[in-house]
Amino acid sequence: MTNRPLKEEYNPYYEQYIRLVREEDIIEVLADAQESTDALLAELTEEQGNYRYADGKWSLKEVIGHVADGERIMSYRLLRASRGDKTPLAGFDQDEFMTSAPFASWTMEQIREEYVSVRRATLSLLRGLTEDAWTRSGIANGSNVSARALAYIIAGHELHHLRIIKERYLR
Repeated sequence: MTNRPLKEEYNPYYEQYIRLVREEDIIEVLADAQESTDALLAELTEEQGNYRYADGKWSLKEVIGHVADGERIMSYRLLRASRGDKTPLAGFDQDEFMTSAPFASWTMEQIREEYVSVRRATLSLLRGLTEDAWTRSGIANGSNVSARALAYIIAGHELHHLRIIKERYLR
């Protein structure tokens, strides 16, 4: 699937993520990102994983955990939309999620395994979609969103957080 989603396929909020994604097959983009992010995570120490660039900010481990949580949620939305399910899906509060998330206590290897497992599941879902499933849409957090847009949101969300990691955590 190489066609970018149209603006009417997603809430304008998500433009900040979608615009970060290069114009290529989205499955290849996500597979390439898995390789590069996994390689980055493999090089990080526990000290780097526990680093917070400011008081009240998530640790690097928590950021990667958040990326995995977000991808799980977006993949679930993508599954529902791609199958033609029009049942409205609720939003979620990322900060509330993090208050109960275990990521700060995990090892870097556990964080890495979580990220890779979630991405593999996403790629498996995407590789099984029919051509028409990509443009089917559903309702999530009160807005219309297509399966295609959700794939781009997943990719862009990761790129957004990787930029923050490189700028604020790994300088």
